[in-house]
Formats: sequence, C-alpha cells, structure tokens
Amino acid sequence: MWTLPELVDLERYPLDDLDGPAGRQLVENVRGMLRDLGACDLPGFLRPEAVTAAVEGALAVRDDAYRTEQTHDIEFSDHDAGSLAPDDPLRVRVRSAKDGIAYDRVPGDSPVRALFESNELLGFVGRTLELEPLHRSDDPLGALNLMLYAPGDELGWHFDNADFVVTLMLQAPEAGGTFEYVPMLRSEGDRNDDGVLALLEDRLPGVRTMSGEPGTLALFRGHWSPHRVTPVEGDRVRVNAVLSYAREPGHRLQPETYRIFYGRTPEDG
Repeated sequence: MWTLPELVDLERYPLDDLDGPAGRQLVENVRGMLRDLGACDLPGFLRPEAVTAAVEGALAVRDDAYRTEQTHDIEFSDHDAGSLAPDDPLRVRVRSAKDGIAYDRVPGDSPVRALFESNELLGFVGRTLELEPLHRSDDPLGALNLMLYAPGDELGWHFDNADFVVTLMLQAPEAGGTFEYVPMLRSEGDRNDDGVLALLEDRLPGVRTMSGEPGTLALFRGHWSPHRVTPVEGDRVRVNAVLSYAREPGHRLQPETYRIFYGRTPEDG
C-alpha cells in the first residue's frame, strides 16, 4: 500500500499538517486562486514514482475503458438547435472523444486510488473549497475515473454540472492536449450568452491554460468557467484522473448517466 509521504511531496504540500503555518498558508493560497481565477493547479503534487506507477496501472487496464465520442453543445443539453435563436450559443456543436476507466476498474494498488481514498486529501480539498465537511463520492463507477486521450481525441468546450472538479494530471501527450479555460465567464445571475458565443467562435480574449505537467493536482470551478482539452497530437496517450466529491454523504450518479459514460450500470459488473 502507498503511504502519504510516498504519494505527495509533503514539503511543498503539507496535507498532513494543515493547521501548521505552512499548511494554513497553502490553503489560503489555493483559496485566493479559486476566488480570483476559479482554478488552481499544484505542480509536483504527486511524486514522480507515484506518477509512473499510476500511468502504468492505467495503461494496463486500457482494454477495460469505455469509449465515448459525441458532438454536443457547451451545456451537454438536448436542445434542438432548430428551435433556438440564431445567436444562441447552444446552436454551436463541439466534439468530445476519449476513453474512460471507471472506479471499479482502477487497479487496487494504483497510487491514484490510494490518494483519492486518503482522509488527508479529502480534508485538504474540503478546506480549500470551503466546503466542510466534504465527502468522497460513493458511486461505484463515477467516484474516481481515469481518462485516456489517444491521438485526435479531445474534450470540447463545456460547462460542468458540478460546482467544482478535482483532477490529477498523469501523462502529457507529445503535443496538443492542452487544458484551456476562461475564468468565471458566467455567474449566478448572468448567463453571458454573448461571451459564450464569442468563445465558441474564437473571438473571446482571455483564454487561459492550466499546467500539463505530470503530477499536477488541479481544483477547478467548472460550473461557471468553460473549459476544454485541445486535440491530442503524437503517439503518446494523455492520461489524467478525475476525483469526485460531494457536499452530502452517499452521492451516486443518476441511472441514465451510467449508460452514457460507462456503457453499463454498477449491477452489470
């Protein structure tokens, strides 16, 4: 089993002492970035040895991945484009294509699984997002996923349904595969359709990128900040993990979500 010091660079990121001076400063720094930009990345969070083992484990179970490839609007809605106004951004379609490995297929000895199931990471995420207590998702398929992007794969511009997302970068491709986002393009009281349409038509300034360095932990408020992964180039697969948390205990995905993203239900095994 992986221990926390084997997983995380605790000198840079003291998850084991968040109440100490360095831990408090780390939490405040992350909170500040989330407030200002809606995103924060922490390079070198996962140790190189753990990164290597995580990638090897992901590629070993690649045959268990479920392939999704679709065109969609920025909200993943089912609106009929013909029924929308000519300037409605939901008329614009983008492409997403990737392979996903569900939680129950992630190797039991994976360092990513050990990190996700650690109480130290749970406490850190909850404190930085100012959501305490926070709970790990209980979903048997969706709680922790490994995402693999082969050459030509991408994730089109979209907003998340969840308030926040936590990801871990494991392997960068030879080229492309860049995570791009626009900080807080929408807000609770403003859908900003003009700005969203400008983004989809490549007319919007202020697009930012997040670190693609393996071992980077990222926290991201994707509900208000649109984001994408640009098409992967070269032969090396882009690999990252998505770690899911919830405000309430016992979180599970909706039944219809299983078929869309996993091609099966938990009962199917």
